[in-house]
Amino acid sequence: MRGRYAIVGVGETGLGKAAPGDTALSLQCRSAREALLDAGLLLTDVDGVFAHWDDRASAMLVSEYLGIQPRYVDSTVVGGQSNITHLVHAMAAIEAGLCEVALVTWGSTQRLDQSRQRGGLMQDARMPMGQFAAPYGMLNPIGWYAMLARLYLDRWGVGPECLGEVALAARRWAQLNPNASARDPLTMAQYLASPMIADPLRKLDICQVNDGAGAMVLTRVERARALKRPPVVVQGFADSHRHHMTPFAVTDWLDEQPLRGLADEALAMARIDRSDLDMVQIYDAFTINVPFGLEAMGFCEPGGAADFLRGGRIAPGGGFPVNTSGGGLSFNHSGQFGMQLTIETVRQLRGECGARQVPGARHALVQATGMVMSAYMVMVLAAA
Repeated sequence: MRGRYAIVGVGETGLGKAAPGDTALSLQCRSAREALLDAGLLLTDVDGVFAHWDDRASAMLVSEYLGIQPRYVDSTVVGGQSNITHLVHAMAAIEAGLCEVALVTWGSTQRLDQSRQRGGLMQDARMPMGQFAAPYGMLNPIGWYAMLARLYLDRWGVGPECLGEVALAARRWAQLNPNASARDPLTMAQYLASPMIADPLRKLDICQVNDGAGAMVLTRVERARALKRPPVVVQGFADSHRHHMTPFAVTDWLDEQPLRGLADEALAMARIDRSDLDMVQIYDAFTINVPFGLEAMGFCEPGGAADFLRGGRIAPGGGFPVNTSGGGLSFNHSGQFGMQLTIETVRQLRGECGARQVPGARHALVQATGMVMSAYMVMVLAAA
């Protein structure tokens, strides 16, 4: 399916804190309107809907709210990468003749509703997380990623400044993004002084808790070329689904991960090398995700991320752009950041990002994660 499908429209609404009366449903339907206007398409053109925000039949609700009756719907949930997984499912559905124009949406009012707590979501006591993690006080998902960060820092003998470089770079990108939630200047001293939440993760190691919604429209490249905006083409992808929410079966969280193979597979499908990429977008729910991802995907050697990140290399002007919106750490994290990662990438490849625009951007890699190190996605996108 290399080069056969393209994202032709994107839209975002309700970023930061939604207005009283907004709902996840209303926000994502407003985003759908923005994405269709962006593409120059009508609601009547949409015949496939891919949506999720809770455990209800989300795609059916979105379709009813928008007043359409699609031929195909999908509400697959695999955590924060679900929206990118929906793009792959949409390509498969179009390939199978089940639809022609796919609308992918996501929305959340977690900040407005005050539904996100430090300890995470309530767990059903009959489920593995409820039996084997919640009773022992594990902060979910913060505690798991704190364990990953501690393993990483201890194994490679690096200090917290390695994670601090990620937080500082995200903030510098966010300062160039008028829609970012956190734009105040940030120094390493301020990072190191931020409160410890789950050792070694500080408050500034953890993503924002925001509201927000997004939508993307995908169709065949042949149709995309006749639409309003320059299409952004899906050139390669690979994903892996390992477990639900309890990563107990993994002996070593650094060694036993699939990202190197997924990156190799996605780049091979795209027929480009790592050196051809103009930017990398990594799901940064926590700072540790960035050095972990850079090493796992082969952009630097194992244990080499501290040196790779030093001196603002992934920040604006640093030569290796990562998370150009400000990421989940400083831009916006509404619960499933795969949507925002992809929208930012589309806008970068269309040259629409103003002060934070990566000059001459043609190829980008998006890497997202779902649940608790449970699912992994790598996608390569390219300007048409």
